[in-house]
Amino acid sequence: MTRGPSMLLEKAFVGGPVCGVDEAGRGPWAGPVSAAAVILNPRKVPKGLDDSKKLSAKTREALELEIKAHAVAWCVGFASVEEIASLNILHAAGLAMRRAIEGLSVAPAYALVDGNYRFDLPCEVKTVVGGDGKSKSIAAASILAKVARDRLMIEMDARYPGYGFASHKGYHAEIHVTALRTLGPCEIHRMGWAPVKLALAGGAPSQEMLALEDWATEDTAPDGPQKPRRTKPT
Repeated sequence: MTRGPSMLLEKAFVGGPVCGVDEAGRGPWAGPVSAAAVILNPRKVPKGLDDSKKLSAKTREALELEIKAHAVAWCVGFASVEEIASLNILHAAGLAMRRAIEGLSVAPAYALVDGNYRFDLPCEVKTVVGGDGKSKSIAAASILAKVARDRLMIEMDARYPGYGFASHKGYHAEIHVTALRTLGPCEIHRMGWAPVKLALAGGAPSQEMLALEDWATEDTAPDGPQKPRRTKPT
């Protein structure tokens, strides 16, 4: 029987509050990257917390309300398309994480961060590979980050009609490829992304490229190409 995330990692730290941190939107062709930081109340942990990608949109939205109602503190931060182009996607995600932590109403002593990259954040950091499936705090952060970004991309669909942002949230989709070729890119497209360049040039992304929905292009990777993370939007 597969177990979901728990509070064991949070309980291992003493000396101050522990926040979970996760990001959403490293792989899309358009839109900002988001990150959330959450300090859960161990006596009021919402039931059903898990990796946001395993949950339906309806479940994520219901859990978002519970997390915000019962958490000790929470905050969502963003890094813009311009910041992604300037910093690269990895460090832009780190910037969004920093903004989320700095925006908490209670300063954390420790941060449990999903993944294996140790970002420079305003508290002690512990990286946790697959953290959104191990830590309830990280799972909560993954939910808030994804719901906030999805909601923003729905707003962008109204501002930039024709691209289908409300449905695919900026990821690869046939309607997205067609729109890029017919309408050209809009202000929120990540022009450094290889699939965007390829689509604009009339080419088709390879199957390998499309299989890696969350990755950093050679143009944006810090200190050489980064190992991609496999994710699928819902």
